[in-house]
Amino acid sequence: MSIAIEIAYLIASILFITGIKLLGKTKDARRGNVLSAIGMLIAIVATLLTINVLTFVEIFVCILIGGAIGLFYATRVAMTKIPEMVALFNGFGGLASFAVALSDYFLKSEISAASLDAVNLTSIILSVLIGGVTFTGSMIAYLKLDGKVSGQPITFSGQHLLNLALLIAFVITSVMVFLDPTNLILIGILVGISLLLGILTVIPIGGADMPVVISLLNSYSGMAACATGFILSNNVLIVAGSLVGASGIILTQIMCKAMNRSLTNVLLGGFGQTVATGGQDGPAIVVKEIGVEETAMLFDAASSVLVVPGYGMAVAQAQHVIRELMEQCEKRNIDFRFAIHPVAGRMPGHMNVLLAEANISYDKLIEMEAINDDFPNTDLVFIVGANDVVNPAARTNPQSPIYGMPILNADKAKTVIVSKRSMGKGYAGIENELFGYPNCLMLFGDAKQTITKVVSEMKDMS
Repeated sequence: MSIAIEIAYLIASILFITGIKLLGKTKDARRGNVLSAIGMLIAIVATLLTINVLTFVEIFVCILIGGAIGLFYATRVAMTKIPEMVALFNGFGGLASFAVALSDYFLKSEISAASLDAVNLTSIILSVLIGGVTFTGSMIAYLKLDGKVSGQPITFSGQHLLNLALLIAFVITSVMVFLDPTNLILIGILVGISLLLGILTVIPIGGADMPVVISLLNSYSGMAACATGFILSNNVLIVAGSLVGASGIILTQIMCKAMNRSLTNVLLGGFGQTVATGGQDGPAIVVKEIGVEETAMLFDAASSVLVVPGYGMAVAQAQHVIRELMEQCEKRNIDFRFAIHPVAGRMPGHMNVLLAEANISYDKLIEMEAINDDFPNTDLVFIVGANDVVNPAARTNPQSPIYGMPILNADKAKTVIVSKRSMGKGYAGIENELFGYPNCLMLFGDAKQTITKVVSEMKDMS
């Protein structure tokens, strides 16, 4: 039986790796998800066959309760709230590893100190640290994304020193645990430090940097799962955790590059500690407003269109009517594409998911590095709810909090139309210089409603 279980774990691991590889290409992503899901099913069934502590009835009841809760929230969550749900998933993943580590410790400490060998203690301590940081850090990220906690950086004097002191204290306490493995007070100290570190690491992070935070916490949840795999001597959990941890770190590095940030800043905490004062001084921005009819005429006359989606599109649920706009333009033989910034929205890939939901082909979604040189030759750029990712201050204003961040070169197009509810600031809390540019026109109102009217006008022109 043990050989069969290990073979099943090996097959599951191969399916995980193959599935992740297929996710690298949009046309194969769905197949990659299916293969990964099959691998997980095999891993779960194989693991259930090895369990002799709980009955299948008890396991089924737990699965039923957990599945019902997950289904309840998954069917009710709005697409605009997906980043918050991802943050919660990361947090509960860390909490699961955290709980498994503590339960294994208490179980073995009741037997004897000898049952807690060096490898087991190391795995437990790492799982407590990473799982605790992931859980509380993800909860803070969720509260920031949901608006229950200010999206602005929350800082205080000596913050970095306190984080460093807590980390040193954790290391010292860990050494003491090796000397006295059954001391519950020491374990309690480790638990408290890990939970506090998660809070202190995320509260100084500004809202504009949340995509990087979510990616990093996702990586943490994978590393916590990997450590738990060593605790349970479960090979497939080690492999799966390693894959999530490694892919999460790679994605975090990509996000950091897109934000012109340092990964070291993220790992040390205090990431994104920029105050939203840069770019506020100077003359007021004077904007030029455009109506629905004029917008439809500009679309009708264009030969090339680039759409820049942002979080405002998600809030308005405008992705479906944008597809209708695309269909009207393509009937006129207008080249219609989407320019995707890596950190547009509130999590990596947020815009891609929304547009795919509207059945917009993946080959229409062009990443920033591949599309930026096309803006000067584009007749019309249509910005829907994006702000910071098209703000020229990132190139022109050294005092701006986003200075140096790679942006989409929307300002270099012949004409720019911005669909926006009001002149409200973006998530970084700064004014957008683009709105005052001579080639920029503002289409105010709910994106879904205004674009629907534009589509209607274009149909009437046909």
